[in-house]
Amino acid sequence: MGPSRMAIEAFAPAKVNLTLHVTGQRADGYHLLDSLVAFADIGDTVRATAADSLSLTVTGPHAAGLAADDSNLVLRAARLWPFVTGAALMLDKVLPVASGIGGGSADAAATLQVLSRLWGVALPDAAKVLRLGADVPVCLAGRPARMTGVGDGLHPLAHPLPPAALVLANPGVALPTPAVFAALDRRDHAPMPRSLPRLRDVAELAAFLAMTRNDLEPAATRLAPVIAQVRAALTAQQACLMSRMSGSGATCFGLFPDPLAAAAAARALTAAHPDWWVAAAPLRA
Repeated sequence: MGPSRMAIEAFAPAKVNLTLHVTGQRADGYHLLDSLVAFADIGDTVRATAADSLSLTVTGPHAAGLAADDSNLVLRAARLWPFVTGAALMLDKVLPVASGIGGGSADAAATLQVLSRLWGVALPDAAKVLRLGADVPVCLAGRPARMTGVGDGLHPLAHPLPPAALVLANPGVALPTPAVFAALDRRDHAPMPRSLPRLRDVAELAAFLAMTRNDLEPAATRLAPVIAQVRAALTAQQACLMSRMSGSGATCFGLFPDPLAAAAAARALTAAHPDWWVAAAPLRA
């Protein structure tokens, strides 16, 4: 199949680590993880049209925090193929940069999707995709999953997550992931249970999450103490069932029973902290 002449776009939803257990470290320095990953119905968008050369334009509310050069994961993803036939790429940047919700990884995954369709070629192999970052494979799959190893172990959930809504809150602090991993006190925590339970409703999801952890949160909070304030503000919202930091931070999430409760909490948080990035979104199935 030949290349498409039409504009093609893909949604790059926020990746949320509902749990993140650090279970070891390999000799090459890469950390071993055990994480329950889900996606919120808010994110960036990547668009591609045919062109004679490869280019990238970044727009959107968080465009200023991202360069449109070879450091950008969108262009790095485009160059995974052994050829580049040309594409004009546009990234609409809605998610804050370096915020622990996989914005760059989701953008890379969306780029792979749109260019595969634009150029009429297969996706790069799994090993190449993983080289873009540990979160890119799960973002490319785009469904809730258990992620293990260095991001190369993707395990579909035996039972779907129940309907729920999230409020995401970021205090405007960018936390580089390597700095957070470097600040860990230990790297040999216990994994999640071997079999994840069937969670019939959002209350059971909250109860299960209360028995799990994000092992990066203590280290991230030492680097950015405002994370504790964000979590406390989320927990204080009416109908919030639990809160936790996502990924390497500084974005935290609050779990809510439905989109209306989440929207009300997001409005209250925005009024109290107008300098924070706050968004309410359902969990994607």
